[in-house]
Amino acid sequence: MSSYSSSQKTKPPQPKQAILAKIFHSLNIIALVLMIGSGLQIYNANPVFGGRAGWHFPDLFLLGGWLAGGRHWHFAAMWLFALNLLWYGVYILITRRWKRRFLSAKDLKALRVSQNQKRKNYSWHRFVYTAIIPILLLAVFSGIGMYKPAQFYWIANLFGGWHALRIVHFMTVPIVVIFTLIHSLLGLKVGGIRMIQSIFW
Repeated sequence: MSSYSSSQKTKPPQPKQAILAKIFHSLNIIALVLMIGSGLQIYNANPVFGGRAGWHFPDLFLLGGWLAGGRHWHFAAMWLFALNLLWYGVYILITRRWKRRFLSAKDLKALRVSQNQKRKNYSWHRFVYTAIIPILLLAVFSGIGMYKPAQFYWIANLFGGWHALRIVHFMTVPIVVIFTLIHSLLGLKVGGIRMIQSIFW
């Protein structure tokens, strides 16, 4: 009986996440899946690498059915993604959540000298979480240049031309996918499967 009571007391508490953080993560995943599928549809119309004769992605991964359909889906999802990112930025500033989620000098020190693996896992988690921010902003910025090339021609010029802009925008996709995998793996190390579950329900 006592051992049962002891195990109940030592059971770690269920991780809890703010409801707004749950909404943000859910909308983010929906927007990213829609943008990737529709973006690959757009890509297939004129591949970045190799021109029209270059590598084409299988229909299984595409969304939109054709070029115009892919563009409609992509730009609609882009607004969802950009506005979601904006309100999350406002949210973490108001709630001061950034102090607990983003990299600090203490985290850098822990990565260098700490012998506590759990502490280092937390620091790596914050490092990755912080490093993805400029990538997401780059995806939005380069996407705006492709969305309105006449009005924002200077964005293409900033990247060295239209084709270079397309390459930069395209390369943000595998980076975001890799980030998602690393982010999830570090979440598992820090809090186990319950940590991953807590961010969605």
